[in-house]
Amino acid sequence: MSLDEAYDRSMVDVEDGQLVEGTVVKVDRDEVLLDIGYKSEGIIPVKELSIRNDVDPGEIVALGEKIEALVLQKEDKDGHLILSKKRAQYERAWGTIEKIKDDNGVVSGPVIEVVKGGLILDIGLRGFLPASLVELRRVRDLQPYVGKTLEAKIIELDKNRNNVVLSRRAWLEETQKEQREDFLANLKPGEVRKGTVSSVVNFGAFVDLGGMDGLIHVSELSWKHVDHPGSVVQVGDEVEVQVLEVDSDRERISLSLKATQQDPWQEFATSHRVGELVYGRVTKLVPFGAFVQVGDGIEGLVHISEMSAHHVDLPEQVVTPGEELWVKIIDLDLQRRRISLSIKQAAEGGEVAAEYQEHFGDHAYDEEGNYIGPTGTDEAWAEYYKDHGIDVEDVDAESSNAGPPDAETGVADPADEEAKETSDSE
Repeated sequence: MSLDEAYDRSMVDVEDGQLVEGTVVKVDRDEVLLDIGYKSEGIIPVKELSIRNDVDPGEIVALGEKIEALVLQKEDKDGHLILSKKRAQYERAWGTIEKIKDDNGVVSGPVIEVVKGGLILDIGLRGFLPASLVELRRVRDLQPYVGKTLEAKIIELDKNRNNVVLSRRAWLEETQKEQREDFLANLKPGEVRKGTVSSVVNFGAFVDLGGMDGLIHVSELSWKHVDHPGSVVQVGDEVEVQVLEVDSDRERISLSLKATQQDPWQEFATSHRVGELVYGRVTKLVPFGAFVQVGDGIEGLVHISEMSAHHVDLPEQVVTPGEELWVKIIDLDLQRRRISLSIKQAAEGGEVAAEYQEHFGDHAYDEEGNYIGPTGTDEAWAEYYKDHGIDVEDVDAESSNAGPPDAETGVADPADEEAKETSDSE
């Protein structure tokens, strides 16, 4: 065997498209030389080093490093062996990527570029992540993602077209679904949790419980009537709520704010009893009587038959909306949240409810049960309003000084009205 033949036999035989391994022997600005045991060193042009654009060869490979490359051309017109590191990486990556997609797995890689319509991730090859699939909601500025490592699902794969489409949103939805399932499994009706109001809508308010949002329906915001949820809570408010219902299938949580607060009806029923006299304001007239507010969010009904000792055809013959007067509690049904009141029986006298006794007391009636009023009525009411944080200017002077209906007529004593008119004219 000649020396040339022996030399040729010692050389590696390569073909176009073959994967080879070699040692980096030179790193230049435009190319890298790789010794693969061939008769000449292979050349890796800079554009074939990495899937990233405009790279510094020194940042990709180092002298003496062993790397894999793909043979692009066994001999070019100058007889050089042309290799590609990124094509070798690409071939290896395709096998891995295809298996991940078949297993419905997740890929991970740094964002290397912002392109029209999305991001490019380095996942061993260039993976395209559309802008609409970066987050759960559309992102306008993609630049801050450059350099960050993201995880995503593979939603489209076409080797012939060198096309890999990713979705981070799909991964986020899947991840959050698992978190939501765990959160719901550990959430029980009746629990009291703290949260932050995340949004306010016409039908209620959503509260972030630290893992999922729950809904407080408008009917569960307050014991009082609520015209709009925004009058009770605002976005960012820290609230304490009770869990009413957990629907795992629909991933919905129903919450209540009022369940964590004192029930005004329970409070009223605890501090009052049938037969007591309370002071209230007429809020609404109906054909069968009048509603009177006797506490914060508490209204009772004076049936038309309990308005006067005499026959009354229409409620407006006795009272007007906004008028303040004494009424007697004749029935208190906490379960049905109903209070029956009487103007007629209030005129007959009785014990004044505890909250009024400090200012009016039992001496508001004489021994025969007729209302006589304490001395210094104006001063008493002024002090009462002050203690309860009521602006005296907002109170109707006429109604606030009026006593209960006269026991004989069931309507305000004309003498009281005449005395008031005389006082006003003076």
